[in-house]
Amino acid sequence: MAYKISEDCISCGACASECPVNAISEGDSQYVIDEATCIECGACADTCPVGAPQQA
Repeated sequence: MAYKISEDCISCGACASECPVNAISEGDSQYVIDEATCIECGACADTCPVGAPQQA
């Protein structure tokens, strides 16, 4: 299943720069992952300082 970003997101952008398929973008209040583009590699989860990206 694709990753989703939880409410723990601090909008630092670390995950977006690590995504190899550019599935992460800045939303209204936090970053969001396009589930159709996500390849479930886990790079975002490995980079996030607060563990916001989680497998759905």
